[in-house]
Amino acid sequence: MNSIPPFDLTEQYKLIGEEVGAAVLEVLASGRYIGGSPVEQFEQQFAQYVGASQGIACNSGTDALYLALRSLNIGAGDEVITTPFTFVATAETISAVGATPVFVDIDAATFNLDLDQVEAAITDRTKAIIPVHLFGQPVDMTRLMEIAQKHQIPVIEDCAQSTGAEWQGSKVGGIGQIGCFSFFPTKNLGACGDGGAVITNDEAIAAKVRMIRDHGQYQKYRYEEVGVNSRLDAVQAVILQIKLRHLDQWNTQRQTIADRYAQLLRPLPGIVLPQSMAGGKSVWNQYTIRVLSEGKPGNERDRVKQRLQEQGVSSMIYYPLPLHLQPVYASLGYQPGQLPVSEQMAQEVLSLPMFPELSPMQQDQIVYALKDSLAVG
Repeated sequence: MNSIPPFDLTEQYKLIGEEVGAAVLEVLASGRYIGGSPVEQFEQQFAQYVGASQGIACNSGTDALYLALRSLNIGAGDEVITTPFTFVATAETISAVGATPVFVDIDAATFNLDLDQVEAAITDRTKAIIPVHLFGQPVDMTRLMEIAQKHQIPVIEDCAQSTGAEWQGSKVGGIGQIGCFSFFPTKNLGACGDGGAVITNDEAIAAKVRMIRDHGQYQKYRYEEVGVNSRLDAVQAVILQIKLRHLDQWNTQRQTIADRYAQLLRPLPGIVLPQSMAGGKSVWNQYTIRVLSEGKPGNERDRVKQRLQEQGVSSMIYYPLPLHLQPVYASLGYQPGQLPVSEQMAQEVLSLPMFPELSPMQQDQIVYALKDSLAVG
C-alpha cells in the first residue's frame, strides 16, 4: 500500500515541467532576473483573471497583506477586524503596521467569519476588515460589503487559500477594496518558491503599494516614506504565467475530488463534512472535515489522525490553537471560551489529502483508512 501525502507537487510538475524548464532557462539567459516584462505580464494577466484593473506582485502573501494595510495608512491606535481561525500572517501583519487585531468568532459550517458578529465588533477605531476565504471557501461578500459600506470601512480580502474561488459569479479578491494572494507552492496557484500579489481597482492604492514594495520610492533614489523590498522575481513570474493557464482546470479537478469525497464519506458516523454556501464556489485548497469526540475521552480527532498515519495516509490540522489564544497575543486579554466556535473547531478539524492529481484509487484508500480509523476505539 503506497503512502499518500497531504499534497503532492510531483504530478503537476510532470505535466508542465518541460514548459517550465524552457521558460526558466529563457529568463536565466536574459540576464534580467528582477522585474522586467515577465513580472509585468504576470501582474496584468493575474489582475485580469481576478477581474480587477491593478495587480502588484510581491514576494509573499504575508507581504501582500502588509502592503495592503500600509496602503490604507493603517497604523498605531487603529483596529482591524479579522478571524482567529487562520494562519498567523493574517493577524501578524496587522500587528506589524502597529494596529490591533480584533478577533471575531467563526461560523461552524464554513469556518469563515461569523458575519452575525462582525458589526458588533466595529468601533470608531476600526479601520479595516480582513475576511479570510479559508480552505478555498468564499465568505458571503454581499453581506460583508453591506456591513462595511454602512460603516465606511475598507475590506481587505485574504485570498491566500482561495485563488479562483467565486462569490455570486465574481472572483474573490476583486470584490473588496483590496485582494491579497499567496503563491506559496501548496496554494491552488503556487510558485516554485515564495510569491504573492495585491489586487485592486483603486489606482491610488496600487501606486502606493508599488511605492512601498520598492523601498518607498516613486522615482529612483527619492524616498517618500519607509518602505520594504518585496519583489517577485522573473523566474517565479514565468512559472506562474504557465500555471495560471492551467488553474481553472486544476480547480475543476479539485471540485470533482471534493464531490467524490462527499459521496463516499457522507454515510460515515462521527464526522461532519465541509459545506459550501449557496452563491459561493469553493476551490478546495483543503478538504477539511470535523471529527467529533461524542463523549469519548481525550481528543478523537488526534487519535484518528494517528490511525490514518499508521495506514499510510497523511492528514493535516489547520489550526490547532486559534490566534486569540496564542502566546503572542496574550496581551490582548482574550480568555479560553471567549470565541467558542473557533476553539471547538481547533479540536475537531482534520484536512484530508487534496490535490488535483489525487486519483480515485488513492481516494478509495483514504476513505477506507478513515472508515477503519473511525471504527476503532
